[in-house]
Amino acid sequence: MRVFPVQSVVLLLVGISLVAEEPVWKTKEAAQWTEQDAKRVLERSPWAKVVTAVITRRLTEDQLREGGQMGQPRGVGDEGVDAKGSGPKVSPNIFSGPGGDDQSSRSRPQPITLRLRWESALPVRVAEMKAHEIEPPVLEGDGYRIAVYGVPGSDFKGSPEKLGEPLKGQAALKRDGKKDVRPLRVEVFQREDGLVVVYLFPLSAEITIADQRIQFEARIGRIVVTQSFELSEMEYMGRLEL
Repeated sequence: MRVFPVQSVVLLLVGISLVAEEPVWKTKEAAQWTEQDAKRVLERSPWAKVVTAVITRRLTEDQLREGGQMGQPRGVGDEGVDAKGSGPKVSPNIFSGPGGDDQSSRSRPQPITLRLRWESALPVRVAEMKAHEIEPPVLEGDGYRIAVYGVPGSDFKGSPEKLGEPLKGQAALKRDGKKDVRPLRVEVFQREDGLVVVYLFPLSAEITIADQRIQFEARIGRIVVTQSFELSEMEYMGRLEL
């Protein structure tokens, strides 16, 4: 019986492991994806990221007044972002001491887990059909669409476009050596599992592999989101998909 060197066996096992771990979007055509494959594309892939964003601290009433604002900001990303019971246990008494002092947990930055997804990318659109997942309604017009899932809050009044309008100037796609790309539209959709904020960026930005990396930045009320994407990893069937 032939005996193989230990080093050869180790290399063989490593090679088998690497092949087994090849992602489905590189090894299978979309028609062959299983529901489990599709969910992997939607949850953790070059087009879908789990992101730890930051809820910035809530300003005290005194600080708001110093900035010329009366009362806490309202709207998507401002209301409903603080966990229940995170406020001060005793309301400040303006007659017995300085008003507006808030030493509760909401007065400090807090992490929040969100999901980002390039909704306009072909692998994502196919995976949503395979996984029987309801995608956000498609915004009018062509463009690059990025959705942010998991934003807290509910029961906001107004159309998706009206809710998203204040967020339009607070987002951008950034590349080295090029002008920031601002969204054409932003809409907020209310679903049973939370809010989805969808950004539509213009195709005129002409994002290519040569850009190497693109960074999505957005502020949603008190929530600050930053995530980079490696464009070389976002090819499907030999083509950049965004």
